[in-house]
Amino acid sequence: MSLAIVQSRALDGLSAAAVSVEVHLANGLPSFTLVGLAETEVKESRERVRAALQNSGLSFPHNRRIIVNLAPAELPKEGGRFDLPIALGLLAASEQIDAARLAEFECAGELSLGGELRPVRGALAMSLALRQEQSTRSLILPPTSAAEAALVSGIKVLQADHLLDVVAALVPGSDAPLAPATPLTRAEAPAPPDLSDIKGQAGAKRALEIAAIGEHSLLMVGPPGTGKSMLAQRMAGLLPPLSEEEALACASVLSLAGQFEPARWGQRSLRSPHHSASSVALVGGGSPPRPGEISLALHGVLFLDELAEFSRSALEALREPMETGRILISRAARQAEFPARFQLLAAMNPCPCGHLGNPLRACCCSPDQIARYQGRLSGPFLDRLDLLIEVPMIRPSELAGMAAGESSAVVAARVAAARERAMARQGCSNARLAAQQLEQHIGAEPAAQAFLLKAAGQLGLSARAYHRLLRVARSIADLEDSPRVTTPQMAEAIQLRRGLRSI
Repeated sequence: MSLAIVQSRALDGLSAAAVSVEVHLANGLPSFTLVGLAETEVKESRERVRAALQNSGLSFPHNRRIIVNLAPAELPKEGGRFDLPIALGLLAASEQIDAARLAEFECAGELSLGGELRPVRGALAMSLALRQEQSTRSLILPPTSAAEAALVSGIKVLQADHLLDVVAALVPGSDAPLAPATPLTRAEAPAPPDLSDIKGQAGAKRALEIAAIGEHSLLMVGPPGTGKSMLAQRMAGLLPPLSEEEALACASVLSLAGQFEPARWGQRSLRSPHHSASSVALVGGGSPPRPGEISLALHGVLFLDELAEFSRSALEALREPMETGRILISRAARQAEFPARFQLLAAMNPCPCGHLGNPLRACCCSPDQIARYQGRLSGPFLDRLDLLIEVPMIRPSELAGMAAGESSAVVAARVAAARERAMARQGCSNARLAAQQLEQHIGAEPAAQAFLLKAAGQLGLSARAYHRLLRVARSIADLEDSPRVTTPQMAEAIQLRRGLRSI
C-alpha cells in the first residue's frame, strides 16, 4: 500500500483555505473513489486525470484501488483546480516521482485531456494566503494564473504549461527547474472620460467633488439627458490611485470572479449593473457563494442608473453593507464573508415620464403616479444616502454658448489634497468616521453646530442623517482647507442633502 500527500488550496469566500490531497493506493478490485465534500466538477477530475496521464505517456495505476481524500472533509471543494494535485499524488503514490519533494510545493491547475494546464480562479487569493501564513512552500500554477499570483511580493511562484513539465522537475534524481512566473505586465489603461466634457451643471459637479473627497454616497435626480450618467462615469477619474494593499484586495476579489484585468491594476473600479440585477447579483450569493457587485466595486464606485427601476428587495439588500463595509452571506450549509467597502452613486428620473421639473417639456404624470414611482425608494434606504441633488435641464441654446469646465486632473488634485488633510487628521475618509469619533474630528464652530441642530429639528432628521450631515460638512471644510466647520459650510451640507423638491 502507498500513500502520497499533495498540498493545495480551496476557495472559501475571499480566503484560500489549505487543502491536503491524500492519495492512497491499495490492493483490491480496481476503483477510483474521491471523497471530501467535492462538488461535481471535482468528481469529474477522475476522468480528466486518467486521460491526461495516459496521453502524456505516464502510467495510470489501473489495477489498484485508488482513494483520494480532500481534507478537511467539512470544507466544500469546487472547480477543476485539484486536477494537478490529484495527478501528482497518483504519480507519487506509484513512485513515478519523488514524493518527498512534493512537500516543498503547493499546486493547483485544471488538466486538459492531453495534459495541458489550464488557469484557475483565485490565484491571487492563494498567494496572499501563503504570504499571510509565512509559508516557505513554492506555488505551482498554470502560466496565466502564475503571472497573476506573482503580483504578491515575497512568494515564490513557478509556472508550468504541461503536466510533463512538473513531472520532469520531480522525477527522482532530476535537477530540471520549473520556470519562475513573470508578474503580469501592468499595461497602461485607457484614459477615463474627462469632467471637462460636461458643460454647465456647476452644482452637480460641486456635489461630485465633495462626494469624491469624503467617499460619500450620492443620488442625482433629473430629467433624461441632463448628464447624470456622464457625471457618474467621471467619478473614478477624480479618485486617487489605490495603495498597494488596496490594489491587491481589489484584484483578489476580481480574480475570484475571473474578471481581473492587468490594465486596471491600481485603478478604482466603476461597476454599473443593469437595473434588472437581482439582490444576489448585487450583494453576492449562490452555491458556493460568489462575490456580488458591491464586492467587485471594492474601494471603487458602484453606479446604479435608473435607481427606481431596481427591485425593492435588491435595494434593501444594500442597506447593511453600506453601513458596515462587508457582507456576510449565510446559507444552510456554510457562510462566506466578502468586503463591501464601495462608494454608491445613483441616478433616477423624478417621475415615470421623466419630465417633472423640465422647463422644455410638461410632465404628464398624475400626483399618484409620481408618489408611487418615488415610493419605490424606501425611507431607510434614502436615510443612508449622504447627498441628494437635482440635476436640472439646460436649454440647448444655453449649452452651446457655455465654455468647457475644469478637467478631471484639476479637480482630482483638489480631491487628493483634501483627502490628505482628512487622513492626516483622523486616518480615514470622512464617510468612514464612526459616531464616537465625530465630536473629536468634525471641529464644528458653535454657531454651525447650533444651526445644524435647528435645521435637524425643522426637517425631522434622524440621528443617522444628522451624523451624515456632519461628515459632509467636514468634507466641504477640507475642500476649503478650513480647520473648523463654519455655518456656511454646514448650510451647504444641508442644502446638498435636502435640495430635492419631490423626494
